[in-house]
Amino acid sequence: MGERPAYDLVAVGRTGVDIYPLQHGVGLEEVRTFEKFLGGSATNVAVAAARHGRRVSLVTKVGQDAFGRYVRLEAERLGVDPVHIGVLEGDGPPTPVTFCEVFPPDNFPLYFYRYPAAPDLLLEASDLPLDDIRGARIHWSTVTGLSQEPSRSAHFAAWEARARREHTILDLDYRPMFWADPAEAREQVGKALEHVSVAVGNREECEVAVGETDPHRAADALLERGLDLAVVKQGPKGVLAATRDERVEVTPFPVEVVNGLGAGDAFGGALVHGLLSGWDLRRVVEFANVAGAIVAGRLECSTAMPTTDEVETALRGRA
Repeated sequence: MGERPAYDLVAVGRTGVDIYPLQHGVGLEEVRTFEKFLGGSATNVAVAAARHGRRVSLVTKVGQDAFGRYVRLEAERLGVDPVHIGVLEGDGPPTPVTFCEVFPPDNFPLYFYRYPAAPDLLLEASDLPLDDIRGARIHWSTVTGLSQEPSRSAHFAAWEARARREHTILDLDYRPMFWADPAEAREQVGKALEHVSVAVGNREECEVAVGETDPHRAADALLERGLDLAVVKQGPKGVLAATRDERVEVTPFPVEVVNGLGAGDAFGGALVHGLLSGWDLRRVVEFANVAGAIVAGRLECSTAMPTTDEVETALRGRA
């Protein structure tokens, strides 16, 4: 048998189960019914890329429980190779769940049940499929994975294997509840930026990463760290993408927001697809921007990820 082909994407990081309310505009204390979905930022990005026909693997860990089995089965059903979704042995912590409240258009509180530590933060360097990470056309990781050991060391081991290869992407996904304080996060992100070639984040995440909230200054600061591409999401002002030779801004795509939580992950999976397709920077960012907007108009995250045809249809309608 010959060698298996390289993955288009190997994502590393957070996974779990999203428990989302079917009644909106009220607090969880008043919600009567919920639905569960596959969740976690890195997981959602992997699913989003798979929806665009990409060959994808997710490196993470789950608990020895029903939700852990669900994560593996649902990831595979949605097109993600589950071979690197490990299962904790012994009496480790359970697969985490996340609840949200839905107050459209712009308030979606999240409640993470990941204590004392989520299995995905117990990922060790010895768990990593370094050949697959090294050979992947894109490697995606998130700042959340740097918040605790041994996950932090595992992420740096993956980056050492990549040797800052093209399309080594860091999602600046800063979640303050996972960190002792922003200074610790800034220190770890600063170290991480020395190993990646692309960074993606919103203005608040850029402030943690490089101390800048102005989109253009943030992009400049990221590029000064040696990155090839900086993407700064500006909410209602659209998206800025910058390389050393080019700067592109795209305006928001109008949508009636149902739940904004999955939009960034849809953007990420579409960004992966656009970069691998070799499109020019404007087309990449426009495509990713519309993909994110589509998911903002839906309740869930993973199963809401659009296909390429859905995004292209929306783009044609905008034109």
